[in-house]
Amino acid sequence: MSKKVRIGMVGAGWMCKAHVNAYTNAFSLYGDKIGEPVFKIIMDINEGVSKEAAEKFGFEKWTTNWMDVINSDEVDIVDIVTPNVFHYEIAKAALLNGKNVYCEKPLSLSAEESKELAKIAKEKGVLNYVAFNNVMNPATEYMKQLIQSGKLGEIMRFDGRYDQDMLLDPSIAITWRHLVKQAGSGALGDLGSHLLSVSQYIMGDIESVNAVSKIYIPERPAKTGSSEMASVETEDYMAFTALYQSGAIGQLSTSRIGTGRKNYLAFEVQGTLGTATFNLERLNEVNVYFHNEESTHRGFRNVLLGPDHGDYGVFQPASGINISFNDMKVIEVAKVLDAFANDAEYVCNFEFGAKIDTCIQAILKSAKTHQWEKVEEKDTSLCL
Repeated sequence: MSKKVRIGMVGAGWMCKAHVNAYTNAFSLYGDKIGEPVFKIIMDINEGVSKEAAEKFGFEKWTTNWMDVINSDEVDIVDIVTPNVFHYEIAKAALLNGKNVYCEKPLSLSAEESKELAKIAKEKGVLNYVAFNNVMNPATEYMKQLIQSGKLGEIMRFDGRYDQDMLLDPSIAITWRHLVKQAGSGALGDLGSHLLSVSQYIMGDIESVNAVSKIYIPERPAKTGSSEMASVETEDYMAFTALYQSGAIGQLSTSRIGTGRKNYLAFEVQGTLGTATFNLERLNEVNVYFHNEESTHRGFRNVLLGPDHGDYGVFQPASGINISFNDMKVIEVAKVLDAFANDAEYVCNFEFGAKIDTCIQAILKSAKTHQWEKVEEKDTSLCL
């Protein structure tokens, strides 16, 4: 019989829906091997939204005060799905109260805050998981295995982009994502953090960065349909060169106004013996090239993901049937439930999240100073 995992959700917006869906599907697909989620209490500052979410998603209770979730004796995991600016305060309070914490990315708006959260989590000995769902992609796992196996040889280069055009229309009103105090950064924190998580997982630590950024749409309507304009504070586009501790070189960029790109998380790893490429818009495919094949057979081949790749087999029994974007979140939640119920190991802990936020801080600094900046790891206890 599976162990019950009592969930307290902080936030009732779009990500709440994504998490609830993932919990339900994870237990359905993975079964008794992981914990069984029980939806205990949900919080939103809007009473109507909170109450409606509780009824819709099956939470036993609702509240407008997030401390009610943290202080509840009926909650095992505090699941934080609020806007970025609230992550640190809620996660810290939950950790200090001895709660297990599952937090949407980014962990916080600064490297210092994220390192503090990682340190507290380690001291408390509780589950601490930050939601980088692209790390859970079977394609990402396959790319990592190719690197570790030596089939690509010495890794020379990582090229990556994460572009969307969802904010290309200048008539779209300003939101919290456009404000530094609420979002921390723009395209980099929202999209680029996912690219950095994949980079961290398969390539390891970045040593230093050299970045450039730009705001292409400096003003947006203060409200939908309003003629009053408000200033955009966070970047629309960020590009940077990275030097990895391994000696490899990276070229990474991200845009939230990338014309024609809908969900273009694409990256390529080049080694002395081979190259592997992936594009999230073609979720179930990885292209590989192996230089040591006979010259008459050299060329990129399309590998369709299948049961031999990561957790793909949980969803489909054969290659080429395809899994979906939302399935990566299902895999992520399964890791959370498995960690709680069975003390299983997991990759995306708060130390991992702190590394991403440390990189982001160095990139933002470099974009201002127009020079190379070190990715500082002042607290060596946080090194993976």
